[in-house]
Amino acid sequence: MIDYERIEKAIVYLKQNFKEQPDLDKVAKQIHLSPFHFQRLFKDWAGVSPKKFLQFLSVEYAKGLLKQNLSLSDASYETGLSGTSRLHDLFIRIEGMTPGEFKNSGQGLYINFSFAETSFGNIIIASTNIGICHLAFVNNEMEGIENLKNIFPKATYIQKTDLIQQDALHFFRNDWNDLRKIKLHLKATPFQLKVWQSLLHIPFGNVSTYGQIASNIQNENASRAVGTAIGSNPVAFIIPCHRVIKSSGIIGEYHWGSNRKTAILGWEAAKLIPEN
Repeated sequence: MIDYERIEKAIVYLKQNFKEQPDLDKVAKQIHLSPFHFQRLFKDWAGVSPKKFLQFLSVEYAKGLLKQNLSLSDASYETGLSGTSRLHDLFIRIEGMTPGEFKNSGQGLYINFSFAETSFGNIIIASTNIGICHLAFVNNEMEGIENLKNIFPKATYIQKTDLIQQDALHFFRNDWNDLRKIKLHLKATPFQLKVWQSLLHIPFGNVSTYGQIASNIQNENASRAVGTAIGSNPVAFIIPCHRVIKSSGIIGEYHWGSNRKTAILGWEAAKLIPEN
């Protein structure tokens, strides 16, 4: 198993048994590692110990965030991460495809694509000459290519890693100091673009709800449509649809798996509070 697969298995166990507060030995046994190796692997991945990470897997964590009633700007300030939590506002711009590109299923577009390994599993990432057009977690490379080609069936594809992709991958490496402005080139309706743009304003380590997103785009009665738009997000992690949960505090579903969503939220939350 790759490191993320081991971590995911541990997270599933913690998620199912957090009320018992399992100790290090018990969790390590579930993934067939010694406590020492599990502790080291987990801390390398999350930056904190498994015990600290466990605090953020409880539904109560999500509920606590929602009960704060902080504005997004205040929440960003309170985390002490005003730089990184504003990262999306500062560096990412969404550009919708032209009506012709949208209608013609990508005809005339040249799309570069490649695969990369991240802390949350393998991804396929694709770009046009304008920006990132697709990023998804994949378990099978051929299936990932087929899914990409279904979105743009008439485009021309080249398996190649370009500078646009390399810049986007900085997000997974936390190497934001030299990050160039990232542009996204997306096939979407105006409503979808508005929803995805709203997601970019959710600060790092925070969450929002479908209703709050609907309110942010001044369409409070569109929670269901907002949910559909969020579920069709074509750019994982960079457009942080993982930060949207149910109003009850339940983490909810995720296009790339609820366990991965829990892992990303827990990782972001753990990053806000350094290990003592």
